[in-house]
Amino acid sequence: MKLLDRLLGRAAAPPPPATPPLQEILRQVRRVELRTRGLVTSRFSGEYHSVFKGQGIEFVEVREYLPGDDVRTIDWNVSARTGGVFVKKYVEERELTVLLAVDLSGSQRWGTRARFKSEMVVEAAATLAMSAVRNNDRVGLLVFTDRVELFVPPRKGRRHVLRILRDLLAFRPAGRGTDIAASLGYASRLLRSRSIVFVVSDFVVGPALADVERAFTAAAARHDVIPVVLTDPADAELPDAGIVRIRDPESGADTWVDTSSEEIRERYTAAVAEERAALRRIFRRLGIEEIELATDQPTSNAVLSFFRRRERRLRQ
Repeated sequence: MKLLDRLLGRAAAPPPPATPPLQEILRQVRRVELRTRGLVTSRFSGEYHSVFKGQGIEFVEVREYLPGDDVRTIDWNVSARTGGVFVKKYVEERELTVLLAVDLSGSQRWGTRARFKSEMVVEAAATLAMSAVRNNDRVGLLVFTDRVELFVPPRKGRRHVLRILRDLLAFRPAGRGTDIAASLGYASRLLRSRSIVFVVSDFVVGPALADVERAFTAAAARHDVIPVVLTDPADAELPDAGIVRIRDPESGADTWVDTSSEEIRERYTAAVAEERAALRRIFRRLGIEEIELATDQPTSNAVLSFFRRRERRLRQ
């Protein structure tokens, strides 16, 4: 709990968990794919396509004019040459690039309900990546902590998505902290054309919030940047459990806290609420809408709700 670390103390960090055997990782990849593929096929593919448009339109062919066709699409040169009336046919030029910028810092190994935040990371990545490749878009992966840890260049296809899921499940980062600003800057330097960048993190950054705002401002000027905010119900309040030892997953701070103190609980709750409100204000100023995922709620519902909200906004 990084906020308690800032409020109450610091200590040595714990070692990261060991990497699971390859066979277990492959089984996990298969389970995630099976769960996600049905959802994407039945619920997400059309929503994704309607929300994320291509970069323009491209000419495909000419065909004979039919009643109801827009007269502005008539190809007068072909019509004059053939003696008939022909119109130009266009299709949307998709070929989008999607980058999943994923925070695997120590705080992602935390959760008090159905799953850890790190498990939500994989579920969200699978849902978004499967939706993208079904629409023939390219998907890449950037894993970061307090440094950029891994970059997988964007490519198309199901096999590439499975590789991304395998990397997310198997990767054990060297860093434990969080530097969202540096990772966004790195991504912007790599992405040559306008892309969709999903930033998946709990966004608990404390004093670095100003740096995050500057990084989002710069990235949003060139790309479609979408924060995916990971939360857990226990993030927002301390239980009244007497004197307990709490370890910060990023700094490793071991702190003894008297949670029976109403003052400490209120300070903690107020600090969390202010951080979240400040983050939302940044997104509103930049015209960015986030996806909020909670460990006690289905990931698919939150992603689908985001797609539908965004589609309604685009229609206005």
